[in-house]
Amino acid sequence: MNFAFERFIARRYLTAKRKHAVISVITGISILGVAAGVMALIIALAITNGFRNTLQRTLLGATAHAALLEKEPGIGFEEWPAMAQNLRSIPHVTSVSPVLYGQVLYSGPLQGQGGVFKGLANSSNAEWSEIAKYLKQGSLDRLQQDTGYPGLLLGSRLAGRSGMMLDSIVTIISPNGDMTPLGPRPSYHKFRVVGIFESGFFDLDNTWGFARLEDVQMVLGQPGAINAIEMKLDDVSLAPQIAQQAEKMGGNKVGGTPWQEQNKQILSALKMDRVVTVITISLIQLIAALNILISLIMMVMEKNRDIAVLVSMGARWDQIRRIFIFQGLLIGTVGTAIGLILGYGLSYLAEHYRWISLDAEVYALSYVPFEPRPIDALWVTGGALLVSFLATLYPARQATKVLPAEALRYE
Repeated sequence: MNFAFERFIARRYLTAKRKHAVISVITGISILGVAAGVMALIIALAITNGFRNTLQRTLLGATAHAALLEKEPGIGFEEWPAMAQNLRSIPHVTSVSPVLYGQVLYSGPLQGQGGVFKGLANSSNAEWSEIAKYLKQGSLDRLQQDTGYPGLLLGSRLAGRSGMMLDSIVTIISPNGDMTPLGPRPSYHKFRVVGIFESGFFDLDNTWGFARLEDVQMVLGQPGAINAIEMKLDDVSLAPQIAQQAEKMGGNKVGGTPWQEQNKQILSALKMDRVVTVITISLIQLIAALNILISLIMMVMEKNRDIAVLVSMGARWDQIRRIFIFQGLLIGTVGTAIGLILGYGLSYLAEHYRWISLDAEVYALSYVPFEPRPIDALWVTGGALLVSFLATLYPARQATKVLPAEALRYE
């Protein structure tokens, strides 16, 4: 059953010139309403996906997928080499990195700024490889070279604000560096900036610095100690399970933390934003459905005589009902197609040319990322056509109540 008769009549009704121009106007508004709803939903989902995926890529590139952390700050892990070796045996763990990090003050030529100082074990570490992808100046090789001072990698914003450019000498002040009879006192250490990275994530670029593990241990006054073991995985979705398994192997003094937990606030905000966006923009589709409803009701009123003639010529009532259902679906299909083309087209252009810039200090990104997913087109199309279909049911039912004898009485 191809319903060729019903589809032919439905197309003729939509494309033919009518006596009442207002019906054509309402039909056009209905198409534009569906197109606007679909376009807005595609663009909104592209923005939500863009923020989530960009932040996730940046976070997973520069931070661990799962980590073992001290439950209570102390002097670091004991017997961590054996612990690291055990963690490497866990399935899906691709690398294990013992690290030490702490809060320090970076004192540059322009001004000082607080930040995080993190030490990684060696240049072949997987995390070093990820940092190398974001280097805009310098190189990792210089960390191993003798430049007169230990090497340091800085975030681009941290370097720019404090005047710590490539090859400049920086003083790193650790608040608890040296122990004296009167308690800890600050220690001062000079480093040479051998690289500047820019991840695109504001917190990393604005506050983080990296160096060799032994150099950070010297600055923080914890020789041979670490306070975290970070793991990279071949499947980041398994991070919660891997973190739990690692925690059991680590004992009571350490806690396993997946990347989702470390960035829980950001991910929760993005998830809620996606739900609110879908609900809000779906209201546009409801308005478009009302336009379709009104358009078809008015068309039924206009086509009373045509309906009577068709029934008199042998058309069945179910065929009459399908004519108006097809009309509504044609409006929804045309509007959806226009909306998809505009939505994906504008999303691509906005991403390619970075049309919308942001304050990185507020949003952590310098521009609005657009990442439309092909899978979104399926459910957005299905939703738009379903709403269009539901809007046709009442007008189609009313069309079957036309009495041929009454409609043709004065013809």
